[in-house]
Amino acid sequence: MLWFLSKQKKPDMISEEDLSDLHGKVVIVTGSNCGIGYATVQFLARKGAKVYMAARNEGKAREAIKQLKEEDIADGTVEWLELDLEDPRKAKKAAEKFLKKEKRLDVLINNAAVGLGPFKINSDGILDVMTINHVSHFAFTQTLLPLMKETCKEDGSDVRIVNLTSAAFLQVEVDSFAGKESLNKVYGPGLLQEIKTYGISKLANVLYMKELQVRLDAENVPIICTSVYPGTVTTPGTLRFFSVIPYISWLTKIIGPWLFVPQRQGAYTSVFAAASPKVKLNREKYAGAYLEPVAKVGKPTKYGEDMRLAEELWETTESVLKEIGVL
Repeated sequence: MLWFLSKQKKPDMISEEDLSDLHGKVVIVTGSNCGIGYATVQFLARKGAKVYMAARNEGKAREAIKQLKEEDIADGTVEWLELDLEDPRKAKKAAEKFLKKEKRLDVLINNAAVGLGPFKINSDGILDVMTINHVSHFAFTQTLLPLMKETCKEDGSDVRIVNLTSAAFLQVEVDSFAGKESLNKVYGPGLLQEIKTYGISKLANVLYMKELQVRLDAENVPIICTSVYPGTVTTPGTLRFFSVIPYISWLTKIIGPWLFVPQRQGAYTSVFAAASPKVKLNREKYAGAYLEPVAKVGKPTKYGEDMRLAEELWETTESVLKEIGVL
């Protein structure tokens, strides 16, 4: 019944040596003060990137940056960028603040997410899990996109956008994303139903990358967009999730090493999508693709490949953001 507890194969190894040199490159990773995002920042900084740790809590972010430096990030740098995804207006302001600081953006990794319910409708009339996991990331990304397009014009540029998703999206069926209420589907109370509600927001992550890729290709903009499922990973979020399941939390502590991979391994597919030279060399294979562990092109459900749903989601998200004055 708990599909996410299936034992994973030992992943192929990816190291910093497998990534492109990132000296002079600028990267943003959202939700990166812990977990997979933290490990992703470490990978990319060790390749020389200037990485912005986009997170809401300044204290936690600065503590994470301190720890990264102690663990060694070579000659890369990490800075905090305040980002509150609970409100799309604040997400846009965070992007605008970044635009005042930097003249380029080479890689954007939308890693942040909320997974635990109960979920509720916020003051904008949107389900909070959909706001954080999709709508605010959409606003953040679209505000940064003009700078990423400019970065593409430089010789040798390699600009990418990565959305992290979850296997939870494989459990949901969606008929339409037309209209605001389509963003507010709730399967019901109880843990398994909340997982499916969360899964809709993670389906949105996949569809957004597919539709954005189509639109960029139509403009002949060489940005590569991918969505990434990192696998079952030992992160603070994972531990919080299992702590609320009766009789499972204690069992997870015992058998966790056989069920989950450490966060560094959980970052493998993210950093591959963000910085592997293979992605640029095989653009036709990876542009708009959905990747599974480790760094393999996967096949999502029919809903994750439905371009009608992708276009509806885009139009609905734009409409919602225009309604609240963000776009």
